[in-house]
Parts: sequence; structure tokens; C-alpha cells
Amino acid sequence: MKQKSKHTLKSFATVFTVAILFMSCGDGYERVGEEAVKPLFPQGVAQNFTLTYTETVEAMSTQDSANSRVVAVLSSPLSEDFDNQAFKFRTFPEGLQVDFYDEKSQKSVIVADYGIVYSQTNLIDLRGNVIIKSHDGKKLETDQLYYDRKNNWIFTEAAFTYTNPEDGTVMDGEGMDFNKDFTFFKAHKTYGLMTIKEEE
Repeated sequence: MKQKSKHTLKSFATVFTVAILFMSCGDGYERVGEEAVKPLFPQGVAQNFTLTYTETVEAMSTQDSANSRVVAVLSSPLSEDFDNQAFKFRTFPEGLQVDFYDEKSQKSVIVADYGIVYSQTNLIDLRGNVIIKSHDGKKLETDQLYYDRKNNWIFTEAAFTYTNPEDGTVMDGEGMDFNKDFTFFKAHKTYGLMTIKEEE
């Protein structure tokens, strides 16, 4: 009987020692920089993605009979949906194109190498070789651009080149904000050479 209880005590001591060893072998390594950032995984991935924004021309009745018109069409070869995050967003890692339509259905186009759409703030962040071409030939080139969908306002703090074929001007500068139709714009800082076409 004594031998059996000695054996049980020995087994218990061994199990207890092994448990303490496992508990003391925790990961005490402190992660910093990129290692400290937890990886994010999209809840969905779509290829050949197209999203159409519309608005109603008149107030909708209870019969849902009001007409609507297309305001913008966003298209991309690849879209990653991160709506599973606290701050929801969608990325376009292979670039995107946004076609805007005014009240006369005239189209202006924005292209970029990369884009992020923030769902909760209605903000689109465009990066890398961003080019805007308006329906009347005006062109803006920059490295980063933001489009506020709610207020139809576009702005950048980056360097830009703005070409206006109507008056033959080319303007270089830093920082600009304007409406999507280019009917109003304000350059924060201009520099370099502005070329003005002389009238004959």
C-alpha cells in the first residue's frame, strides 16, 4: 500500500514539474515594427470588379417610381473587401478607373495604380500615377489624390501638373483642390514654368 502511494506521489510530482516547465516556456519575445502589426485578411475578394453609383433625379415616392441617373462607375481588375474591420474599407491593389458623369452625361475619368475606398467616410484615396481627364480635355497628373464622394470634392497635397487646352496653359504646383467638373479649382502653391498659348 505504501509502495502504491509512493508511486502515485511520484507520478503527480512528474506531471506537476512538466506542467510548470510548459508554463514557463512562454513566448517572451517583444514584437516591434512590422512584426507587431497583426495581419489583415479581407472578407471577400472580387475579380473584374465594377461598382455603379447612382442618384435619383427626383424624390422617391412610396411606389419607388422615381428615375435615377449614373453619377460614377468604379472598375478594377481586383478588389479586396475589408468590411470585417472596425474601420471599413475596400482596396484596389491592381489599380482602378473611376468614370464620372455630370448632369449632361459628359464623362470625366480618373485612373490610378492603387486605391482605397473608405466606406464610413465616403473618401477615396488614389495613389501612383493618378491622372484625371475631364470631358473637355483638361488633365491633372499627380502621385496621390483624394476624392470626397459626399461633397464631390477632389484634393491633393502632392506635386501636380495641370494642363488646360482651352487656354493653352500648363501649370506645375503643390497642393490643389477642385470640384469634379474642373469649373472651380484652387492651387495652393505654383512654381516652375507656366506656358500660355498666344492668340494669333
